[in-house]
Amino acid sequence: MANNLVFIVMDSCRFDSYARAKRPNMDRIGAGERRYSYASWTAPSHQSLFMGQLPHQNPRGVFASEIYKKDYLKWIDRFGTGELSFKTFVPEMSLAKVAQGLGYRTVARVSMPILNPFAGFNRFFDDYRLMSNHNDFAGMVEEVEFSPDEPTFYFFNLGETHYPYMLKSAELPIISGLHGVARDLDDIVLRSSENADEPTLFFSMQKLGELHDQQVRCVEHVDEILGYLLEKCPENTHLIVTADHGELFGEGGFFGHGPVMHEKCFEVPFLEGRKP
Repeated sequence: MANNLVFIVMDSCRFDSYARAKRPNMDRIGAGERRYSYASWTAPSHQSLFMGQLPHQNPRGVFASEIYKKDYLKWIDRFGTGELSFKTFVPEMSLAKVAQGLGYRTVARVSMPILNPFAGFNRFFDDYRLMSNHNDFAGMVEEVEFSPDEPTFYFFNLGETHYPYMLKSAELPIISGLHGVARDLDDIVLRSSENADEPTLFFSMQKLGELHDQQVRCVEHVDEILGYLLEKCPENTHLIVTADHGELFGEGGFFGHGPVMHEKCFEVPFLEGRKP
């Protein structure tokens, strides 16, 4: 029997936030490790994830092709079937397409607007939706249903660990990602002459530390909801929990992620295993 497959991405969650958090449910699934994202922001990183390329271990002294071979072979165990043909990955290079070919129902729930269905990430998903609430892992879990007759591939992109880390405060500015910048850029251009002398806003080191602490608490919140998801998962469910990229909290003068070249922007947690 094929495994149900649940793939969870904690958006922007850096490895040490995961490591500091109390995470009993994640620990039940498997031992977490530090890995590295293929990209420093959501869209390109998810493109790699949807291709079946999970965060890597940054090995040295080997050809990249050997790493790709090793990583792809693991999908046999994850899907729980020896019928997987790797030729089915091409030419689309789509994990969802491969799952469909194996008879899976494919479902995705995403939190980041850049992953909206019109951006093309919904290919080969039977059911793909951008959540209306940025922090609604609980709502995603509430909708989860498994069938005894058809394996399911669930993909979840979680906004809880992304700025503003479930915080609502007048002290926290709205910081747009690429999607928000593109959406609002016309208005920004019109206002640019009026705001030419405005200083660049940046957080104090104290505030950056507080934000990092809050991301840790967000991991703990996700872990609590994960417990409810585990209760709904059949025994033959394989789970993956990771992040699409890390986050900077003042290291090297950086905050956030995106056009940032810093190790902490690429360090992510990774764990997987069968339902405990």
